[in-house]
Amino acid sequence: MEVQETRVQTDRVLTIPNLLSMGRLVGVPVFLWLVLWPEFGGPNNDGWAVALLMLSGVSDYLDGKLARKWGQISRVGQILDPLADRLYVLSTLVGLTWRGILPLWVTGILLAREAFILCLLPILNRHGYGPLQVSFLGKAATFNLMYAFPLLLLGTGDSWIQNAAGIVSWAFIWWGTTLYWLAGILYAVQARQIVKADAAAAV
Repeated sequence: MEVQETRVQTDRVLTIPNLLSMGRLVGVPVFLWLVLWPEFGGPNNDGWAVALLMLSGVSDYLDGKLARKWGQISRVGQILDPLADRLYVLSTLVGLTWRGILPLWVTGILLAREAFILCLLPILNRHGYGPLQVSFLGKAATFNLMYAFPLLLLGTGDSWIQNAAGIVSWAFIWWGTTLYWLAGILYAVQARQIVKADAAAAV
């Protein structure tokens, strides 16, 4: 399998896609604060937290689409986009686990995948590569989790709507977690191919 990498088309930093990614990054601490505020005696702002998470999902779709359409794919964008994805996943895991909404073992499975990816980055760095481009599988996994977490947050109650939201959220969690790990394995395969190609070129 050949490693595919999207070609950088601009060196500009202040592009619309990059600004969307930056906005998503700014929203991470706001989202975490909204989720955790009830734990510190504040009001329940789950509705606003869900709205912010949904807005993040929309901007995640738009920044990649606009970057390709307008020829504004940049190295900065290739770093900011997956960084924002991971920070939203991590902040959601922290917030929902802290509140007891998400079981600790699910959090452990997802965090183990992040640790697995982090272990690969020094290897790539030694061969002169930064983080690899996010795969379609990785994007699909993040999308599933970003659907799952708002539904899980909305599913904390006893009404039939909340119960239905909880059931659907767990379907997305299982599917998203499976894809998340498959994307991580694909990432490792791509990293191994790069290392092997460099070793062959050095002979």
